[in-house]
Amino acid sequence: MSAAPTVPRPRRLPGARVAAALLVTAALTTACSDDGSAASGSTPEDVLTEARRQLDDTAGLQLSLSTDDLPEGVQGLEAASGVATHAPAFDGTITIIFAGSQVDVPVIAVDGKVFAQIPLTVGWSDVDPEEYGAPDPAALMEPGEGFSGLLEATTGLEKGSSVRGGDDNNEILTEYTGTVAGEVMTSVIPSASGDFDVAYSITDDGELREARLTGVFYPDSDSMTYTVSFTDYGTEQDITAP
Repeated sequence: MSAAPTVPRPRRLPGARVAAALLVTAALTTACSDDGSAASGSTPEDVLTEARRQLDDTAGLQLSLSTDDLPEGVQGLEAASGVATHAPAFDGTITIIFAGSQVDVPVIAVDGKVFAQIPLTVGWSDVDPEEYGAPDPAALMEPGEGFSGLLEATTGLEKGSSVRGGDDNNEILTEYTGTVAGEVMTSVIPSASGDFDVAYSITDDGELREARLTGVFYPDSDSMTYTVSFTDYGTEQDITAP
């Protein structure tokens, strides 16, 4: 009985292998660019310039500032949260330590004035936030001032690692560290002095998502850290005086 004829296996052409390799390489490149920084080829200075542009261009956003280590005995700002716009204006709540007590104060800042609902008083009062160790919260979003000014004035920039973060871990955040002089930091906390270590977390799309600011914010006190988050870019809200 004769053996069945052998059917030759089709040969894979070298060109096909090359094409397959190119497809795999393209897929890997796309995956890396999706998971890595969009500014991977940019300098840290370029990245902060873009973050500043987006911060200056947005109509408004949700701003949150907090600290867990306000020095004991200091009268100052412990937290702030609200909507900040480029009117400039702010509508939210600040938490201050005053006379040894923690006080939550609703605040509206607009047209160069700051209005607060002071505890044990009726209605809104026109206040000077510096008396409580706090800034005019509206000025924090003013282009060239506030956080925009910090980004512009940061020196000694270095790029750090990238991690996933944001809602559902759907963002790539890259850290950039540097130094900001005290006279610039006074736009955030008026009594700030000396140099400050700063760390910015910036998204793959170039949005500043978080800033950690470390140094001496209040006279005769130890170094401390404020953490500031920036979310909901594009928020629009008409903020008016009460």
